[in-house]
Amino acid sequence: MRPSRVFALLALVALCWGLNWPVGKLLLRDLSPLWAVVLRSAVGTFALLILCLARGRLVVPKRADVPVILSVGVLHMTIFSALVSLGLQFVAAGRSVVLAYTTPIWVLPGAYLMLGESAGWLRIAGALLGLTGLVTLFDPQHFAWHDGRALSGNAMVLAAAVFWAMSILYIRAHKWVTPPFELTFWQALVATVLLFPIAYFFEGAPSAIPPRAVALLLYGGVFGIAIAYWALTTVNRAVPSSTTSIGLLLVPVFGIGCSWLLLGERPDATLVVAATLILGGVALGTLRRTPSAALAKRNG
Repeated sequence: MRPSRVFALLALVALCWGLNWPVGKLLLRDLSPLWAVVLRSAVGTFALLILCLARGRLVVPKRADVPVILSVGVLHMTIFSALVSLGLQFVAAGRSVVLAYTTPIWVLPGAYLMLGESAGWLRIAGALLGLTGLVTLFDPQHFAWHDGRALSGNAMVLAAAVFWAMSILYIRAHKWVTPPFELTFWQALVATVLLFPIAYFFEGAPSAIPPRAVALLLYGGVFGIAIAYWALTTVNRAVPSSTTSIGLLLVPVFGIGCSWLLLGERPDATLVVAATLILGGVALGTLRRTPSAALAKRNG
């Protein structure tokens, strides 16, 4: 694949996922948090079905595929997405995307304790740099610890990052039988099936969906799920996963920029410094090809 096409596809993924954060925030103006996730997941599942059929890549999963389908479908597409949507009620979209992309920091100790992976000084230094950025982002002396909504919102997004890390840890241990993209439809289907009764139980029946919310749901499902996963898989087949890992650091950058343009969330100095430290820490841990590249190969 030509370098120009690799860059274009990585930029497409970064834009799709970066724009997802302000889109998710805008959806909360018209829909409750869980129903916003359910409907977006349903649109994405249908779009993935059409894409797999059009490209001849719809397969029946093997028995050995079931654990990884459940791992991603439950931990990432269900719990991560639900917690992020709930947290976005109280946390700015730009801040949320930075918190969510602390995931590699939580993968490091889990990989050491659960998978027996040696960290290496680069990854340890990257994790420490990322944690420094996290402390900077919260600024303990000035964070509104008395504000229960802000506290719970930030906690939910950070918890979402931990669940994403758990999904990644299983992905790294999984012995693949079917290629990742062919399983994405089934993972999205699992998430949609699980999220529907959860949303109905906690939030009741959904209210009428206004036209502007329909457009946002179409974007989140078609571009945020189907197109982004197709583009990422295409890149992963052509370049080293370490290249993809560093390329995906554009997602929080695009997320902050799109939140500024669409929501008027002007990033302050604290957010910029914290984001630089966290993303720098992630980049430091992916400078060379390591098992941590599995994060970029399967998630965005």
